[in-house]
Amino acid sequence: MKKAINKVSLALLLISTSVVSACSQQSLEVGELKPSASTAKIQMTKAPNNAKEIETFADPLFAEKMKKYNVNGSSFVVVHDGKVVVNKGYGYADKEKKIPVNKDTVFQIASVSKTFTALAVMQQVDKGKLKLDQDVQRYLGGLKIPNKTGKALTLFDMLTYTSGVDYPDITTITGPEYVNQNISMKEFIPKHMPTVVRPPGEAYTYDNFSFLLAGYAVENVTGLPFSRYMEKNIFKPLGMKSTSVRFTPDLLKRMATHYGPTGDPHPTYGHAPTDGPQGSILSTGEDMSKYMIMQLQNGKFGGKEIVSKKSMDMMHAYQVFADKTIPITTVGFETYFNDLANGQHVVLKGGNMPGHSSLMVLVPEQKTAFFMSYNNDSMMSLDVYDAFMDHYFPRAITEKKPTYHQLEEKEAQKYVGLYQNTRVFAIRTHFSYENGALVMEDETAGKQVLKMIRPLLFEDAEGNKLAFQKNKAGEIAYFYYTSPKGLGVVAQSQKINIKPPFADVPQKSNYRSHIDNLHALNIMNAKKGNLFNPMGTMTQGEFADALLLAHGGYTFPDEIEKIKKQLKVGIPRYDRATPITRQVAATMIQNLKQIQPDQATHVKLLDAADAWAVQSIQALASQGIVDPDTLINTDGSFTFRPKNLLLRQEASALLDLAFGYHALPIKQK
Repeated sequence: MKKAINKVSLALLLISTSVVSACSQQSLEVGELKPSASTAKIQMTKAPNNAKEIETFADPLFAEKMKKYNVNGSSFVVVHDGKVVVNKGYGYADKEKKIPVNKDTVFQIASVSKTFTALAVMQQVDKGKLKLDQDVQRYLGGLKIPNKTGKALTLFDMLTYTSGVDYPDITTITGPEYVNQNISMKEFIPKHMPTVVRPPGEAYTYDNFSFLLAGYAVENVTGLPFSRYMEKNIFKPLGMKSTSVRFTPDLLKRMATHYGPTGDPHPTYGHAPTDGPQGSILSTGEDMSKYMIMQLQNGKFGGKEIVSKKSMDMMHAYQVFADKTIPITTVGFETYFNDLANGQHVVLKGGNMPGHSSLMVLVPEQKTAFFMSYNNDSMMSLDVYDAFMDHYFPRAITEKKPTYHQLEEKEAQKYVGLYQNTRVFAIRTHFSYENGALVMEDETAGKQVLKMIRPLLFEDAEGNKLAFQKNKAGEIAYFYYTSPKGLGVVAQSQKINIKPPFADVPQKSNYRSHIDNLHALNIMNAKKGNLFNPMGTMTQGEFADALLLAHGGYTFPDEIEKIKKQLKVGIPRYDRATPITRQVAATMIQNLKQIQPDQATHVKLLDAADAWAVQSIQALASQGIVDPDTLINTDGSFTFRPKNLLLRQEASALLDLAFGYHALPIKQK
């Protein structure tokens, strides 16, 4: 039985390596195929070529899943062997007006747009105007990308999600106010520029910036605005009359209403910049059926070649792997949660905007694909994908349980330590060696005991794989975890190297490990030279800045402003220049952490705090989030010194305990 998929945000999840196979210039030009994820010969048992049979399967499935996920309306398109077999709608595009979803209902397909951008790049590769293995800056009209690695960033790195930039979502800015604006990529990108901090091609991080930049490269080398290029070279040749990079009055009129998790309608969100190669395309089930047929026909549609077979092969071939058995990306596509593929060679792309979700699944070797869009941003699409694959492509061969090998303590040392997700910085994972096994712990997946299948490849108790990866120096530098329990699938996590200790922090200080952890993560650094100044104080603004970094839960720029407002809630007279007290710091942390007090641990604050701070202090204390000098007695009573100024060493302890790798509740010693 397959593992159940946890309900997490599609905005983070449907985005998806790892050991990047070396590609010569020749392979980039020719489109060399990489090995499949499985060597098992799997044949379909029920070809999805009968409309009545598909509807018999799909109708009750959508009824069940739409109820489960509170979805009002969804499209569903299945193509097989060059033909549209089913193209229908379920439920309502507008629940209030009772307008049903049909094949012409418009949805924002969000990150599925990335496959179109990759296609546009490959068209220009076919024409010789772009090369995948060249420094992308030569195609950007003088635009420079900050790069600390000494290795040039290429289009191949960008289209396989291995650019190495520090903030891959820095350009993802959305909101209702952008629907009617006209913001060019040329003016937008220089103001929202990340820095390349990892060698391009070395590690996988889901990346919105790179696809925006790839679209800008197409715009520059062709001399056409991106929206016009797509219309002329992709949409029109495919007969996609209801597809556009930009909003139009007709498409807005036919667009499905956007609904939130509770079923309430909300406004349509637009993009900045207006042309969003990473996610601004609008389309219908009717049009997407044509796009999928072209994909399955090796780049041809209606007797016309949209892109060469060599280029299409690169889009369908796995290019980036966590392990030789764990493929993650192609050029433009992905393949996450590999166990759902039942051994088939599957490439897919999902995406969402607030209130709209989409998923496209291609099974090229079986000449089959399906697409769906629906009007909320839930995980319904993965349930449908799971059911579709089980129905039409059931796993014919039972996989043998792997043989596990003993991990010696000396060998384990290269894996142990602290790692941070390269996209969602809040995901910090700690590995240790306990009782002869490698143990991982983080707040999203909890504590997992891992068994070694072979060096670099491990498995948890539920069969989820975890693959480590070395850098070019031969050191363990990253890991990728396939578990659906957390958000680890959005990127590899990078090992955090502990920096040289501060000269003014004693070796035996109870604060030493907390200070070192925050220093390694660049959350709290030296005040001067190699001095931390552990007994120094902080202002409210300095602590707020450190708190934002420690929290790390923001991915998109507009989330940062929301978090800044949230951390100040309930604090009288917030002022960045005012020295911060311990009770203000505790309240700020609780505003973001939102801890529910541990009912099994009854705590009682003995000293006086302002009424607005008491609940926050006790909530943190109930989970053991207190500095080493705050002792909780056996009866749960404790003294917190709420109105004392917060010392820098105390700040390091509170932030490390609250937002480190720990899975709550933290056991008190």
